[in-house]
Amino acid sequence: MKLLIIEDEQRIALAIKKGLEQEAYVVDVAHDGEKGYDLAATGDYTVIILDLMLPKLDGITLCRKLRTEEKIHTPILMLTAKGDIESKVSGLNTGADDYLAKPFAFAELLARVRALARRPRKAIEQVLALDDLTLNTITYDVRRSKMSIALSKKEFVLLEYLLRHRGTVLSKEQIMNSVWSYNADILPNTVEVYMGYLRNKIDRAFPKSKPLIRTVRGFGYKLAEN
Repeated sequence: MKLLIIEDEQRIALAIKKGLEQEAYVVDVAHDGEKGYDLAATGDYTVIILDLMLPKLDGITLCRKLRTEEKIHTPILMLTAKGDIESKVSGLNTGADDYLAKPFAFAELLARVRALARRPRKAIEQVLALDDLTLNTITYDVRRSKMSIALSKKEFVLLEYLLRHRGTVLSKEQIMNSVWSYNADILPNTVEVYMGYLRNKIDRAFPKSKPLIRTVRGFGYKLAEN
């Protein structure tokens, strides 16, 4: 899953980003409202973490513009000052889905992000499956033919993305935009390398099972049964 943090305090933004990446999320960060608005309006995010007080464009206005002008309904967790009831009410009234007062424990933020991710625009599956391959987004357990498969964090995120779009041909650009962060220094060849890693672990390691990863020449990749 891909998240967006819009937070001008760089220390806080970095701490949240690191914590979420350790939980196998892909994370983009913006440090002002205008940049955050541009990313939120053009990116495909599961949850947006939005600070209320931002330079260039405040959180309330940003939230309102996303909901009314862009018609974007990605779940928004708004960060507010402790005890600022008026701001909390304003945030919820303009379309935020939840709020969290600063300072907060990371465990609580993570719980709220997970709760919001479970009720997006359409229901998000927690256990993804194709043929005899399963991936649990809560326990991070991946299995094929009931055998456990050890994946790196990036391999897990890539496989989750492929499973959520199973049967669909995905271009390298789509995969890069969804599996790597906005400012990641990667090349199209990076996608090929990681697809090779996945093939080794979920296809070639199970010769008695049908291959699931397909290369569609000139277009990209597809995860599908034969």
